[in-house]
Amino acid sequence: MERECSSQDFWQNPEAASRYLKEISDFKAKIEPIKDLEVQLEELKILLDLSKEESDNSLLEEIKRDVEKLEREVKGIEFKALLSGKYDSRNAILSIHPGAGGTESCDWASMLLRMYTRWAKERRYRVETLDLLPGEEAGIKSVTLLIEGEYAYGYLKSEMGIHRLVRISPFDASKRRHTSFASVWIMPEMEEVGEVEIREEDLRIDTYRASGAGGQHVNVTDSAVRITHLPTKIVVSCQSERSQHKNKANALKVLRSRLYEDYQRKKQKEIDQIGGEKKEIAWGSQIRSYIFHPYTLIKDHRTNLEIGNGREVLDGGIDPFIEVYLRSVESKRIEL
Repeated sequence: MERECSSQDFWQNPEAASRYLKEISDFKAKIEPIKDLEVQLEELKILLDLSKEESDNSLLEEIKRDVEKLEREVKGIEFKALLSGKYDSRNAILSIHPGAGGTESCDWASMLLRMYTRWAKERRYRVETLDLLPGEEAGIKSVTLLIEGEYAYGYLKSEMGIHRLVRISPFDASKRRHTSFASVWIMPEMEEVGEVEIREEDLRIDTYRASGAGGQHVNVTDSAVRITHLPTKIVVSCQSERSQHKNKANALKVLRSRLYEDYQRKKQKEIDQIGGEKKEIAWGSQIRSYIFHPYTLIKDHRTNLEIGNGREVLDGGIDPFIEVYLRSVESKRIEL
């Protein structure tokens, strides 16, 4: 009888039930690959014993290939174990903003947008543009993406920070070397209920006409939405959809994540003050440099990982940087 009541109570709260079922699903998704590996290992042992009994060396090559495949799968599971943060399995909200430098920095921001879009699509993640403001001559002034896929935030959180580009500018008639900066901010997509509270009375919602590059209107109605969270003064906007309702929903997604980020930042500031730490985020404190003149080198300043194939990195090949960074964070955590 108690179980029946408990079951009734459970389904009377659909949001809580949905979160609980998702937790179970996520747990199964972690356990089942390990069980599959155990089954594969047992099958390989049987196959190896069979080859010994029958002195059949032809099976050895097949066993070797299967073992190598098994090793790759084990490494993949080990790497996923690094993504154990509370929100690592979530979708990611990614924002890119160019630094000072006008057209040069706006172009660099668009190159980063292409890099992350290609990386996401290679992983078969879904990419949705929530907001994009084109540059006046080239590139972008800002962009916000929703990247949907398993562990999108867990992987991309390592990309948060300042990215520096050194190259011969295509916009400089004198072909001089330029240095450009852009900031990349990563936030987990937050649930609508139970995690970040947004009160209607704390919001100011403005609508305006969405426009594209060159001032050409993409909609003749006031479909774009700008939301100001009055207590924190956080402002978010969305103009990617023709529907004002959809733009508002997407803007609220970003606001929810921005509020979570703001809470985490304040919490970290309190910890730093107690510990006496002083951390400064400035244009000079880049996490990674992309150098294309006088030589080609991509260097991560946190891990000292260097890659010479810069074009491959800009085509979305950022996995080595992500993996090394996450492993370094885990090593430091273990040491503590």
